[in-house]
Amino acid sequence: MSDLALLAARVRDRFRAEGPTGDPRLVLAEWISDEAPLLSADDTVRLVERVHALVAGLGPLEPLCADPDVSDVLVNGPGPVWVERNGRLERTDVAIDAEEIAMVVERVLGPLGLRVDRSSPIADGRLADGSRVSVVTAPLAIDGTVLSIRRFTARCLDVEAFAPSEVVHLLDDLLDRRANLVIFGGTGSGKTTLLNSLAARLPSGERIVTVEDAAELRLAGEHVVRLESRPANAEGVGAVSLRELMRAALRLRPDRIVVGEVRGAEALEMLWAMSSGHDGSLSTCHASSGLDVLFRLETFVLLAGVELPLSAVRAQVRAAVDALVGIVRLPDGSRAVSDIYEVPRDPVVDRPTELVRDGRVVARPTRRRRQAVA
Repeated sequence: MSDLALLAARVRDRFRAEGPTGDPRLVLAEWISDEAPLLSADDTVRLVERVHALVAGLGPLEPLCADPDVSDVLVNGPGPVWVERNGRLERTDVAIDAEEIAMVVERVLGPLGLRVDRSSPIADGRLADGSRVSVVTAPLAIDGTVLSIRRFTARCLDVEAFAPSEVVHLLDDLLDRRANLVIFGGTGSGKTTLLNSLAARLPSGERIVTVEDAAELRLAGEHVVRLESRPANAEGVGAVSLRELMRAALRLRPDRIVVGEVRGAEALEMLWAMSSGHDGSLSTCHASSGLDVLFRLETFVLLAGVELPLSAVRAQVRAAVDALVGIVRLPDGSRAVSDIYEVPRDPVVDRPTELVRDGRVVARPTRRRRQAVA
């Protein structure tokens, strides 16, 4: 261990033991000056930030989480830390050991009443800024605790960042028609970011209720109600599912419902909402194609345990969902709207109709305009 690392460890231990009051950085700077009076001013500043991150932040991960260009911070056990920066995965110069990983996990999950151990080796949580955290530890993680931080960004991109003007006009037309939209794509393709961008174009006076597994949406409207599901606590109780939140949202008099991601039985309540007056609702779904979205929604509804034949479920999906918007991540790390499909009302028609192919408009929507509920 280097001299600076030993100095940082001594100051860190003193900070934890004495728990000083006042500005922690000023206290750390004073203690470092006492311990190493010949240390240069630049090294003192760097050491203060390093120790402060260890005692109050996320340790070695703090600078990475503060980088606005970083969207994901990935820890694969002790060793180098990886990030996704500007859409590209890269290995950083930051290294983390097992003790530091345990400290970060405790600092993230502790305030949420969650823990990970051998009997409960998987946990998910959310940081104060909205960033999502996923943890997998031994015995499931063979090479050491795995930690993933999907950073929340308060910056809302314009829809123009994802598509040319003709596609943007088509999306605006769908929003104006109060079409029910489902955005689809793979992991990290930008579904939530595009959902944020589209939701920002909704009329500000409408009452919008958002339902999310982890709160990431930041809508600029004047009348927005945000709901977030809750996992079970360390004792395995207290969980509130997305399906329960969907039922609650329907009783809150929404003009539109925005579901962060549909991936289970809550699809049934979402489809009921879309087809019973809450027109213009939005959601996202992990899928590789427009047809795959429809199949997945049908499967999700069947997971709800309802006694409905597949033909009835299929008709419900096609009556509720108006259009599917596909987004992809390009080789340079940017995201783009690749395809838009109109969903046929006739359940006998298997394939949705292409409106946009490879980022270019090829047809106009034909489904009737949905009307807002007075």
